[in-house]
Amino acid sequence: QVQLVESGGGLVQAGGSLRLSCAVSGRTFSVYAMGWFRQLSTKERELVAAISAGGVASVNLDSVKGRFTISRDNAKNTVYLQMNNLEPEDSAVYYCNSGQGPSAVAMQRININEYAYWGQGTQVTVSS
Repeated sequence: QVQLVESGGGLVQAGGSLRLSCAVSGRTFSVYAMGWFRQLSTKERELVAAISAGGVASVNLDSVKGRFTISRDNAKNTVYLQMNNLEPEDSAVYYCNSGQGPSAVAMQRININEYAYWGQGTQVTVSS
């Protein structure tokens, strides 16, 4: 069973930065794409950014392009989300998950309900 442990969230002022981490166990990390998702209290969980097994990153949300960067360390089975110039609208619970294969682009086509496992998430709150 896949285990996903997110960390690094917190309270930050607008314009600040946070780096989220997600430690993955229970599957061969290096052969799967990974993604970061977020869920606002009033919206469905959405894919923020994804990174292929080979390390090619893509940002799925226009609102975070140029501010958020996804990366991975296959030796540590960990995926990161560097968030800069944070805005109050970025406040949400952030989750990570793995794709069904190595392609980050393919993660964009996965229905959110297809994911069988989720971690506890990490809360990000940005004050204005």
